[in-house]
Amino acid sequence: MPSMHLSQLRRWILQSPPVEWAILHLRELLIGALRQGPIPQHVAFVMDGNRRFAKSHRIETVEGHNLGFEALARVLEVCYKSGVKVVTVYAFSIENFKRSKYEVDGLMDMAKVKLAQLLQHGDLLDRYGVSIRVLGQRELIKPELLADIERATKMTSRNGNAILNVCFPYTSHEEITTAIRNTVTDYSKPLPMQQRTFSESHIKHTLQSRHLSVAAERIRERSRSPSSRGASDVEDSTSSSTTLHPDSPPEDTLMSGKEVDVSDDTSPNLYPDPESITPAVLNAHMYTAGLPPLELLIRTSGVERLSDFMLWQSHENTEIVFLKCLWPEFDLWQFLPVLVEWQWRRKKNEEQERAIRSVEASDVRAKSS
Repeated sequence: MPSMHLSQLRRWILQSPPVEWAILHLRELLIGALRQGPIPQHVAFVMDGNRRFAKSHRIETVEGHNLGFEALARVLEVCYKSGVKVVTVYAFSIENFKRSKYEVDGLMDMAKVKLAQLLQHGDLLDRYGVSIRVLGQRELIKPELLADIERATKMTSRNGNAILNVCFPYTSHEEITTAIRNTVTDYSKPLPMQQRTFSESHIKHTLQSRHLSVAAERIRERSRSPSSRGASDVEDSTSSSTTLHPDSPPEDTLMSGKEVDVSDDTSPNLYPDPESITPAVLNAHMYTAGLPPLELLIRTSGVERLSDFMLWQSHENTEIVFLKCLWPEFDLWQFLPVLVEWQWRRKKNEEQERAIRSVEASDVRAKSS
């Protein structure tokens, strides 16, 4: 009981006008100080702990999710005011569909309510020019909820200063699988005539055709000999050429000694070279294509796993932070130390890179002198 009274007293003091005014100005001062240093351009959040917060505070689970949404609104304002361009939040996992139908329907209804509440913060989105994007398998979403999602994305589509990615429903395995599938589809389409440049495979095919044309001419000359051995050599050579080069021109073309023109309209279709598939090609097929690389990923509630979230985007320079606070408790005072530490690490890495470049430049000058 005394702890409850102390909590109510603390809440009353913090909500008093003088204290609120002081806290507001302190927040602005701290955010302004953050802007003086480097700021991560892409930050992701795993918003975990709403249920545990509700249970520990003996309130309804729905109220815990509502407080979690209020925490998201606070964090978004801090991010965009600090200079973060892209914020990605994990709202709903595809794995959640494995739960009971009652629970899945409840989560979908809650998502609809949260989306409506997010649009009610239109002043926040318009103030910082934030556009909403929903990433995931939309075909799994109920039609009425999908209509609300499309309406929300359309309402904010003209905002171009910042982006809010809502992953719903989403898993990294599904995203990577979709990206690979789309890449295979693109590379299964023949190249248009104007795009058939002198690639390595194109040149190799042309050289093989010319080599086979010369070999065919020699075979034809040797075939004029009446000896059975020569005829046998012709047969063996022809079959070997066909076996080693299954995509070579037809036999009658080879025997005629004509050179094959691979640029001719009648030549086989040319396809993109699979050797040209790189991580950049796959990255262009991800949901986050064209966005800044992920620099900071934060998960609350003390759970130290990614839960199939942003696995592709988490590269060698991504800072991953696990916090013990529950998501409804997350605000500037938990976010500030993370950003300060990120800035310190970034400056330290830049100093190390400058030192390495300086040493390399000194070595080059020493060798040239």
